[in-house]
Amino acid sequence: MTEKKELTCIKCPRGCGILVETEQGRIVSISGNQCKNGKEYAEKEVTAPTRVLTTTVKVLSGTEKVVAVKSKEEIPKEKLLPAMEQIKEITVEAPVILGETILEDLCGTGIPLVATACVTRKRDKTI
Repeated sequence: MTEKKELTCIKCPRGCGILVETEQGRIVSISGNQCKNGKEYAEKEVTAPTRVLTTTVKVLSGTEKVVAVKSKEEIPKEKLLPAMEQIKEITVEAPVILGETILEDLCGTGIPLVATACVTRKRDKTI
């Protein structure tokens, strides 16, 4: 039985509507893409979807309460929720530097979680 999946390509600004047809989990046709990037996107999205995860991590003693972070590379889509569960348990101490590795191995993927912003340390008040 042929299954059809409609996608909107995100590889370029065109946003092509792509139709992927599969049989028994194998791709039999891809149509609607206007470039090779669309075909590659559709193949990956149907067989092994991945995403870059962006979120925040709690910061102690910082001028901000959280710092923006992201996975350094795309991680498997099925790892997104477990990764968020892992991340919500993380707290870092200020200062945090842009590009700093917050976690070496995000959810067993081998991919680091890195800071995408800086947070400075709060100055102690003096009397």
